[in-house]
Amino acid sequence: MKFSNLTLTTPYLALPPLFYEKVMPTPLRNPFLIALSQSAAEVLGVDESLAEDEHLLKIVNGEKLLRGSSPFAMCYAGHQFGHFVPRLGDGRTINLGKVNGENLQLKGSGVTLYSRRGDGRAVLRSSIREFLMSEAMHGLGIRTSRALALIGSESDVAREQWEKGAIVLRLSPTWVRFGTFEYFNATGEHAMLQALADYVIEESFPHLVEEESPYLKMYAEIVKNTATTIAQWQSVGFNHGVLNTDNMSIDGRTIDYGPFAFLDDYEKNYVCNHTDRDGRYSFSNQPGIGHWNLAMLARALSPIVKYEAAVEILENLYGSTFENVYSELMYAKMGLEGEDSNDRELFQWMLGALESATIDYTLFFRKLSTYSNNREEILKYASFQAPLAEWLEAYELRLKKEELPQSKRHEKMLQVNPKYILKNHILQEAIEKAEHQDFGMVKDLLRVAESPFAEHQELEYLCKLAPASSKNIKLSCSS
Repeated sequence: MKFSNLTLTTPYLALPPLFYEKVMPTPLRNPFLIALSQSAAEVLGVDESLAEDEHLLKIVNGEKLLRGSSPFAMCYAGHQFGHFVPRLGDGRTINLGKVNGENLQLKGSGVTLYSRRGDGRAVLRSSIREFLMSEAMHGLGIRTSRALALIGSESDVAREQWEKGAIVLRLSPTWVRFGTFEYFNATGEHAMLQALADYVIEESFPHLVEEESPYLKMYAEIVKNTATTIAQWQSVGFNHGVLNTDNMSIDGRTIDYGPFAFLDDYEKNYVCNHTDRDGRYSFSNQPGIGHWNLAMLARALSPIVKYEAAVEILENLYGSTFENVYSELMYAKMGLEGEDSNDRELFQWMLGALESATIDYTLFFRKLSTYSNNREEILKYASFQAPLAEWLEAYELRLKKEELPQSKRHEKMLQVNPKYILKNHILQEAIEKAEHQDFGMVKDLLRVAESPFAEHQELEYLCKLAPASSKNIKLSCSS
């Protein structure tokens, strides 16, 4: 099956017109293909090469529609940095339709009803980041929207300076957000709220269709999925940067990659978004913000569920799910399979030692994956060795209680501690080359994004450490 031979459906358009605006994409000038994900294409049932599809470029640029497509933008509201905005919506994203359980979108495809005086465009640098990060998150085993294609153009787009426009074709099983429910609660359209809940259950939680109290059970699923995803973020050192309720997927997956970052040196209070002056969306705050956003969703659902029951679910399920998933992931990263009463203390000590030592988070765990009491192999990467040396001594004693042979432990740890993480300094280097029409590094980064735990001898340069000037930098919302 070729991509251009797909037939789409548009079940979202069966909802009342308040939910969307039908709108055609606005093509870019002189577009060209930059990168393609065959892996993402396979999710759609595409088994022929994207690169050989002569219609692909025009489809991604919005010049040609897939069979069955009826483009539209979705309406939603949201809490942005804690403040409610009653109407937002897809301001630069246009939905094409659905196939094989995936909803296709063009991001950067022009003005919609919800653009709010914006130009409806995305620039090359932010589009490269979204494309690569979508596939990288999938490669790490974390639920996410995917990215199938990235195109550039000669269209000029005004940001802090003039830049070139680009479009990402992305896909997800759902694009409904917490903010979609907030919109219809705020407008008092409670019949619309119930219609949306029915749609979400049908699309994302079909096992609940015949259940009693399906809306409450839907909320429980959302709580559990959100807690799981944020626990996974914390384990790999990912800072989303803009956890507004309109950027929270209703099925808990990662969406809307803006000023995100992976930790360079471990810094628990790192803030990757320079707009976030109060640190609301800092790395350490993400679990708490997930809880806050879910509380806002409970409030939005209150016309169709008992609010007190939803809050009880949130309090009973969110924290325990997060802690269980996060602990399991972190103990696996540490190579601990057996249980010891002091493991929690050892884990907390480790995080404190990492911050005091000033050491790259990803590199530390990758080196720990082959650790055999050779402390210098890790300590040489720390600016301050003493805190980490003390912890390693305690870690060695703990490993003596493990029954798994060292070689097997190393093998398992290498499967959960990635070698390749898309750090911002590496992404920026690729972006700068791309702005001069050199897309080779973007394609190299896609390769390691798809298999971050593997060894890519010819791509070692992609896991180099950040220079001091680039460590844990802050980015703009247009990134």
